[in-house]
Amino acid sequence: MSEEMKTPEEMTAPQNQESMEDYTQELEASFKKIEEGDIITGTVISISDTEVTLDLRYYAEGIIKNEDFSRMPGYSVKEHVSVGDEVSATVVKTDDGRGNILLSRVEANDTLAWQKLQELKDSKTILDVTVKGVVNAGVIAYVEDVRGFIPASKLSLSYVENLEDYLNKPIQVRVFDLDKEKNRLILSAREILREKAEEERKARISNVAVGLVTEGVVESIQPYGAFVNLGNGLSGLVHISQISEKRIKTPSECLSVGDQVKVKVIAIKDGKLSLSMKALNDVAAKEIEEETFELPKSEEVTTNLGSLFKNLKL
Repeated sequence: MSEEMKTPEEMTAPQNQESMEDYTQELEASFKKIEEGDIITGTVISISDTEVTLDLRYYAEGIIKNEDFSRMPGYSVKEHVSVGDEVSATVVKTDDGRGNILLSRVEANDTLAWQKLQELKDSKTILDVTVKGVVNAGVIAYVEDVRGFIPASKLSLSYVENLEDYLNKPIQVRVFDLDKEKNRLILSAREILREKAEEERKARISNVAVGLVTEGVVESIQPYGAFVNLGNGLSGLVHISQISEKRIKTPSECLSVGDQVKVKVIAIKDGKLSLSMKALNDVAAKEIEEETFELPKSEEVTTNLGSLFKNLKL
């Protein structure tokens, strides 16, 4: 049947059916009774100096007092929240006396945040946080509005002398450990820094070729060899068998920490450099063998034994 032959009812039936399906969810939600303690989600429609207003769609508007929005010290709702943001909060009162639903984001976070933190820990997600306080043996930062502790040993790859240097500074961390019952959240930057340092080291090693001759400084001596710092974050091992041509019992017979030495890269395996001092002697010997000398033109060179003894008087 052509569109001209359809009745008005036939032409409007699909639209009416689609509209009913669209509003079924909203219609069912409108009959749901909100109770104190429920966690509901709304869209921010306005922000004032004292409160945030949410559009709860099927219900009355929701109000979150600024002090119930976050526990983070110095938190500014106007700086961190925007119109259009979706916010989950716990129902504190179904009627605040003005026909609105009184909500608390802080209370909702006490339930939802720990679930999120566990997910962040499991996924090893890198988080950007700002250090908000300095305490004994560490600093404080907030994740999902939960107070987290970063031990001094987890702040850097090296010893931290002054924790105050980190105050109000951004830092990348991972969730290291958490315990909701004890309200304990431990964060760490150390693993991230170690991974980045390893990536940078591998990138530098990729530019090093076997056969390279360079200089370095002995940074430590072990029974099996000496570690030489080549600069630019690179170091390598000179095995005891590669220190000298003569047999030695310990590396300290030939080397001391702080000595400047010349080494040759003889192998690169699993991101580690194997160095040799002995190989340089082999190179020098080979160069001497291959080296040629030109005698002055005024001299003659012969290989005749008779000429060697020509002027010899017996």
